[in-house]
Amino acid sequence: MTVILEGGCRVSTSQEGEPISNGTLRIWNPIGRATGAQAISLRVMEFASGLSPAIKNDECDQILYIIDRSSLSSDRDREAVPKGKQGHERSAPPLKQIHFNQSHSEGVQGDCRETHISINGRAYHIERNTGIYIRPNETFAINNPGPHPLVVVSSQCPDPNRPPEFASTTLASSSLSDTPGPLIRLADRPAQSTANRWYRVLVDDDVGSTQATQFVGSIPPGRALDHFHNYEEVLFILKGEGRMWAGETNAPIAPGSCIYLPKGQVHCVENTGAGELRLLGVFYPAGSPSVRYDV
Repeated sequence: MTVILEGGCRVSTSQEGEPISNGTLRIWNPIGRATGAQAISLRVMEFASGLSPAIKNDECDQILYIIDRSSLSSDRDREAVPKGKQGHERSAPPLKQIHFNQSHSEGVQGDCRETHISINGRAYHIERNTGIYIRPNETFAINNPGPHPLVVVSSQCPDPNRPPEFASTTLASSSLSDTPGPLIRLADRPAQSTANRWYRVLVDDDVGSTQATQFVGSIPPGRALDHFHNYEEVLFILKGEGRMWAGETNAPIAPGSCIYLPKGQVHCVENTGAGELRLLGVFYPAGSPSVRYDV
């Protein structure tokens, strides 16, 4: 169930509604212009075993992230929680749990050492926790040897606001490319500290993405100051539990939660757990995740 918070902030589950299905691929579209975003989207793509159909990017930057499924055991329906009359927040428990993979195979990702992505005919080995940049009008396909599905989070900037275009031919390649390619592993990126948090930038203009920036951030237990950004942002929760605050409203978040933050909306992420809360973020236009304005 999608929750609408103050200012148009949205918190949704990653498998809401009927997906677009084609061959080994299923696509959910929780965030985009069709749901109120101005120029950014977030799609959840699930690749079952085998070679996927070829997907042609639009006239936009597209940024992918290969999810580590071991941290995505479940997702939750949630509802907005305004403050009570005396200023105390009213917290609603999750309504139910939604297992991440209901009709494909088991909901835990296996080893993806032999998984490949082909971009305009060039094949690259892909690993979990890797960002991938797809240039405007490029075509890509993923070959997943299985047996478990591969989950990919995709953002397009600016959002073309139309269904994905599937190419008529596949992009199978007999050999791996010997060039680095537009793939950036999280483990290879330096951590940038801000207060008691860190973030790592994966995809930015260093690999050609001039429209948007992708990062992974880590939030310790507790709640930071309310703040806003001068960009539009989408978040995908990778690990941990907490609450997404927008003004005086909030909603629970957990692995698999998809969040939309309008430009200029005052917000903060609260980590209500005992350990790390980790999130994937993409924002448009491109810039630095450290630029924020406290209120």
